[in-house]
Amino acid sequence: MADASLPRPSLLGWSLAALLREWKARIAVIAADLPHGERGYQVLSVAAHEQPPTQSALAARLGIDRTVMTYVLDELSAAGLIERRLDPADRRARRIAATARGRDAVAALDIRVRAAEDELLSGLEPGQRAQLCGLLEHAASGAAPGDDRCAVTARA
Repeated sequence: MADASLPRPSLLGWSLAALLREWKARIAVIAADLPHGERGYQVLSVAAHEQPPTQSALAARLGIDRTVMTYVLDELSAAGLIERRLDPADRRARRIAATARGRDAVAALDIRVRAAEDELLSGLEPGQRAQLCGLLEHAASGAAPGDDRCAVTARA
């Protein structure tokens, strides 16, 4: 029997882990044809939807070891989905940008990912889903709107 005098345990970690585990499983199926699957989708998505991040900032943001990131980028580049550009501010750094082919691929994947996310969160009303995602993004970013989220992660 539970002790009513004890505070309620935090379920945040369990909730986030359960959702992330299921999200990754669903995205792995959707992105199976992409180099590195779900991880490749995440890299390509950032490269397509945001200002081209540096390779190291991208690795930090996505929690990918920098040496592993090199292999992911090599394969995405070989598939014609991303390109490495010299950073005009720091010629030692490379910025990662989606190619036209990469943007087309991620646009098609984004539609399928949104559908998978809607299914994953189907226990919530559409407004609740939008609110949850907005709150999670706000909590995760720790940055003011408009900040480069990759740069913020790299600074942390």
